[in-house]
Amino acid sequence: MEGRTPTKENIGQSRTRPAQDGARVSQGLAGVRKAARERKQERFTSLLHHMTLDLLRGSYRALKKGASPGVDGVTWRQYENGLEDRLKDLKDRIHRGAYRAQPSRRIYIPKVDGRQRPIGIAALEDKIVQQAVVTILNEIYEVDFRGFSYGFRPGRGPHEALDALYVGIQRKEVNWVLDADIRSFFDRMSHEWTMKFVEHRVADKRILRLIRKWLKAGVSEDGEWSETEVGTPQGAVISPLLANVYLHYVFDQWLEAWRKKADGEVIAVRYADDLVVGFESREEAERFRKEFEERLARFGLELHPEKTRLIEFGKRAQGRRKARGEGEPESFTFLGFTHVCGVNSKGSFTIWRYTAKKKLEAKLRQVKQTLRERIAEPLPKVGEWLGRVLTGYYRYFAVPGNWAALKTFRYRVGKIWQRALARRSQRGRLTVEQTNRLYRRWLPHPRLMHPYPEVRFHAIHPR
Repeated sequence: MEGRTPTKENIGQSRTRPAQDGARVSQGLAGVRKAARERKQERFTSLLHHMTLDLLRGSYRALKKGASPGVDGVTWRQYENGLEDRLKDLKDRIHRGAYRAQPSRRIYIPKVDGRQRPIGIAALEDKIVQQAVVTILNEIYEVDFRGFSYGFRPGRGPHEALDALYVGIQRKEVNWVLDADIRSFFDRMSHEWTMKFVEHRVADKRILRLIRKWLKAGVSEDGEWSETEVGTPQGAVISPLLANVYLHYVFDQWLEAWRKKADGEVIAVRYADDLVVGFESREEAERFRKEFEERLARFGLELHPEKTRLIEFGKRAQGRRKARGEGEPESFTFLGFTHVCGVNSKGSFTIWRYTAKKKLEAKLRQVKQTLRERIAEPLPKVGEWLGRVLTGYYRYFAVPGNWAALKTFRYRVGKIWQRALARRSQRGRLTVEQTNRLYRRWLPHPRLMHPYPEVRFHAIHPR
């Protein structure tokens, strides 16, 4: 349906202006997006010819240089030696059908609640090819995906999702909020349903074959290979896109149809498998939860019973609870922030967003552990590292209203560092003057890094 297939895998395509995420796309890929937008029901039968040497090179450059190697043991730096010859050989294997996916190397990282999260690290060539396929498929799915879906999409991020949630609750008649979490979503995604959903828009058998290879490649843990019958590895480049495609059909499209028949207003914001839905009435909220659980079960999924909560929340929640003789409205956590009903300086309803306590404590534990490991390093080197930690923390959490939490984080990081220095010094604790001098030199003070949510939301969505 794209027209005649260019010869030689579209080598030497002209370039267009940068896309939303800053990356340039070829004229051929721009044509894919145009066709996807104009013909919503079409299935793309010819996509692999967009897998050019230029695209593979750009995909390699887009990978994280310091990422851990997969089962092949090849790092980004090592692959750079003889890069052009390597990429030419890789492209040739892909187009001949000789490319073979390797299993992911499984590692575990600690979660906020103390449990371990399994992460799958793909081999470097698998990362390159997956990144290239994501670039191609994004031209189709960025046309299809709904506006309330924010996770792992070009030009969108967690703060845009947080802004949308804030504005939605402020503007609409939201009185009840369902804070939902799908249990072990990435581990439970059905391979059969994943492929069926992808095939709604993709009919190129070679692209479909690549996706099946990655789903069936299995995992390697301590040298032992095991087959994966369900799920997609967290950490794989292709996984976020497949997850969005899965939930696009399981949740997004279904929600749009459901709320057209709902009694009262309904809002939603989804970031990957973490989602919040707001309702005008409790009856509709409870009905939605029941029907949503039934729908998830059809696709091998379920809501996490401990992390999914329906609470009274919104501009009228405080007054209604007070009239009933109840306490303040409950809070909920989304994308690392605890959302609380409050009042601004003008006496109007607002939503205060504070760093979630679990996130704060987890980050402090991480800082403490790393300081122990770096106890013998020169003080300036450790100070520079701590400065980067604080700057990165502010970059995410420095939103209006979260000032106290930012100051608390800096203070507690300083105390952890002070105790670490006292343990390594034979002279004992530092004086107050020495401590303050260290703080001023290496620990930057917090400053707001984000505008008020409605300001940025209106700038992005002027309509």
